[in-house]
Amino acid sequence: MEQNRNDSNNNKNRPEGERPKNGIWTALIIALVLVLVFSWIYSAVESSQYVQTTYSDFRKAMETGQLAEVELRSDRVIYMTKEEAAKDPSMQKACFTGLPFGDILALADQLVDMGVAVDDQITEDNSMIQMILYYVIMFAVFFFFMRMLTRRMGGEGMMGSFGKSKAKVYMEKQTGVTFKDVAGQDEAKESLQEIIDFLHNPQKYTAIGAKLPKGALLVGSPGTGKTLLAKAVAGEANVPFFSISGSDFVEMFVGMGASRVRDLFQQAAKVAPCIIFIDEIDAVGRSRDNRYGSNSEQEQTLNQLLSEIDGFEPSKGIVCLAATNRPEILDKALLRPGRFDRRIVVDRPNLQGRLDTLKVHTRKIKLAEDVDLRKIAQATAGAVGADLANLVNEAALRAVRQGRQAVNQEDLLVSFETVIAGSEKKNTVLTDTEKRLVAYHEVGHALVAALDKRSVPVSKITIVPHTDGALGYTLYLPEEEKFLSSREELLVDLRSVLGGRAAEDVVFHTMTTGAANDLQKATATARNMVALYGMSEELGLMAPGSVSNQYLDGQSYLDCSQETSAQVDAAVKRILNTCYADACRMLIENRALLDEISEYLLVKETITGDELMAYVNAANAPALEEAGDTAQEAPAADAPAEQTENE
Repeated sequence: MEQNRNDSNNNKNRPEGERPKNGIWTALIIALVLVLVFSWIYSAVESSQYVQTTYSDFRKAMETGQLAEVELRSDRVIYMTKEEAAKDPSMQKACFTGLPFGDILALADQLVDMGVAVDDQITEDNSMIQMILYYVIMFAVFFFFMRMLTRRMGGEGMMGSFGKSKAKVYMEKQTGVTFKDVAGQDEAKESLQEIIDFLHNPQKYTAIGAKLPKGALLVGSPGTGKTLLAKAVAGEANVPFFSISGSDFVEMFVGMGASRVRDLFQQAAKVAPCIIFIDEIDAVGRSRDNRYGSNSEQEQTLNQLLSEIDGFEPSKGIVCLAATNRPEILDKALLRPGRFDRRIVVDRPNLQGRLDTLKVHTRKIKLAEDVDLRKIAQATAGAVGADLANLVNEAALRAVRQGRQAVNQEDLLVSFETVIAGSEKKNTVLTDTEKRLVAYHEVGHALVAALDKRSVPVSKITIVPHTDGALGYTLYLPEEEKFLSSREELLVDLRSVLGGRAAEDVVFHTMTTGAANDLQKATATARNMVALYGMSEELGLMAPGSVSNQYLDGQSYLDCSQETSAQVDAAVKRILNTCYADACRMLIENRALLDEISEYLLVKETITGDELMAYVNAANAPALEEAGDTAQEAPAADAPAEQTENE
């Protein structure tokens, strides 16, 4: 807004006649041209319907009594002879001729006396007035329309605004964001803090010969807070902040994108030191090879952007920030040293980062005394800042719907489940058979996980349908955040994921479509174990897979021969079959426990992880007591041998 104020002040200091009125003049000229073109087209179309003659021919036909119909206008006479009137209507052709200056009414009276049908509804006096009003109204309509159009295009006229930059200027008062509003990104804030300090105290760095980095690239998944960080930099640095999206440079007209780049950097040079932020830079910075296609307008814009970054000196204090979630497709020339020198990864927050983010988003939310944000942070592993903000907002909305004045722990947990599974579908009615299938399916997941101590604890089991298509789900709540997973832990997860299909097979001897999502997850995990992690016996340490779009969907693909791909498929199938067989075996050995928990779930529809573990612990208690009694009855001489064996 500082730049806008300067422009306004400059306009006020100019003389009245020198103030820019390009928009008005453009609208006037275009409206006038449109009126002239429209009038010419109308006259040409109307004239093509008649045969042009001379006024002498008209007077001759009039004197000889050959006129059948006459229409008098202010500037012409349209008439039809009796010969033409006798023809078929589709074959008739009227004539027209110019009307010399004179009394139209006298000519009309003369024609009436001769018995000619005359159309004289428009008199000579008001015909000119109506014609003038017609053109004035048409001109006013065109002018009003073009004026509105030029205002929406920036007020500088249509042609003058094509090359103008669409960048918006943000100052600290406009953004209202500082580093206090950004949580969970301590490393990124530390890297950006150095840039801010350089803008405030450049002499401290130039004293030893250090140069300010020209650019920094913010890389991360969607919703991690890249744009929020850029706004926080503007608030902390207290310098002009130009924000523009990469798609704003891409235009239909060749050369317009490059013109906007030049205009943007010219504006920045006038108010330096400043910060330029280009969001979604991959829209304009895409690699110029043939792999991703070619676009001459995009290439010209990218070349202009590269030259502009090279064109300013670091001492001017212009810093370029850019954000993207597809760094792998950016042009190498854009990432070389001297341009975007730094790559700042804005990653998904860890447990402490999620806790800090929740605290930031709940500062203006009234919380009840039972709220434990740490448990919510533990449950939301892998969530980004945008997910947490949405969770808090959903919890606040639920509290209002429930008629409470504060958000409690249940609101947050229910909102978390709503985000991952959708809202409950209260109108969906399952048959008794379907309900039993869903109950055994979900208990199969939970029981296989509960019987292995290395698995993630179960938090909730429900058979209530939800809007995302799930007829029920099992929710796991990790006790601690882990960044590495062993092969054994992945196999435990696979057995738990396949436990639902295993329960259907063991109990009902059938297979349903409810396991579709489970099979997709299991196949993806097993394929990553083989193709990325080197955890298969067939391929060993070979990793034929690669990951594309790391910060988006993170899908893996195979880059190998057909023979190796067949080996990967065989290894994936073997892992899945082994885990499925283990899950079936565990459920068969604990069939009574499976039936008991499933019947309890059918009655309550939703049970907690504590209720599940109460059944599991009660079932294992007799076995533990029997093992303890056997150990007490064993001879004393055998005790050292048993201890050695356990060790």
